[in-house]
Amino acid sequence: MTGTAETSTTTDTASARPRPRPGAGPAPEHRGPGKRHVYLCPLRWSDMDAYQHVNNVVYLRYLEEARVDWMFRRASEAGVKGFETFGTVVAKHEIEYRRPLVYRPEPVRVEVWVTDIRAAKFTVAYEVCDDEGVYATASSVLVPFDIAGNHLRRLSPVEKDYLAEYYTPEQA
Repeated sequence: MTGTAETSTTTDTASARPRPRPGAGPAPEHRGPGKRHVYLCPLRWSDMDAYQHVNNVVYLRYLEEARVDWMFRRASEAGVKGFETFGTVVAKHEIEYRRPLVYRPEPVRVEVWVTDIRAAKFTVAYEVCDDEGVYATASSVLVPFDIAGNHLRRLSPVEKDYLAEYYTPEQA
């Protein structure tokens, strides 16, 4: 079971800002907080392990569901076709588990935003949370990939612009 279009939104955490130049990545004046994509991820009874909390591997599925919703459904709605046409591959994942998450009928919120944009890779940050607190924070380094040609590729200007809308610099 996955979330539906009704269970994901995009939250703009900044007021009107200057738009970055096409293909230029985040312009210096665009270094403020960007949007966050919010995906409401349903929990499944089978997500729990012998310790009666959501298994650490399952968090990767939650991140994937939120990322796919953001990069395929949401990007497509915004007119960005590159991610679904060509694809991306995960080069690296990092997860910090903050507190146990146990099954309940209410979904958990997975927030997604971008912390780094380069010519041929970008970094996505996540927060798995609810109104009670944060269960995990994570990041993924993603690399654009040409599936038909079986090789890495550069981000298109349209893809960079889309990512820039969600850009918030990583806090030191």
